[in-house]
Amino acid sequence: MPPYAGLEGRRIKALSEEDAAGLLAGRGMALALAAELNGYPGPMHVLEHADALGLSAAQRATAESLRSRMLDEARAIGARIVALEEELDRLFAGGMADTGRLAVLTASLGALNGRLREVHLASHIAMRDALRPEQRLAYDRLRGYASRR
Repeated sequence: MPPYAGLEGRRIKALSEEDAAGLLAGRGMALALAAELNGYPGPMHVLEHADALGLSAAQRATAESLRSRMLDEARAIGARIVALEEELDRLFAGGMADTGRLAVLTASLGALNGRLREVHLASHIAMRDALRPEQRLAYDRLRGYASRR
């Protein structure tokens, strides 16, 4: 089967339903792998392992705050990305595509995708700063990254 066969039925051609749902939910979607796999834990996973990491009440509150702020901002950006992808799809579906409008939409999408990644990565930086070195090592072991060091 040709690689794009069946995709023409998507609501937004360039996004799977799973990708659109991930953007709207503020999920990481591997946007923070550069941080996660290089010793910068994410607040969501830190909270999942809070007891094993021996988080203090202050560290738990920091992780919860970071997670909440990241999700709020990521959801807002994700909703805008989905809306622009819908607009881009309508532009082509309606036979109204032109290079001027295309340039505006793709520049906006590029900036938003970059900002979304920044939001996810920044939460990892702040989370790392809130943990002690031994907690970061324990996190790596708990997540299966011990072989990395």
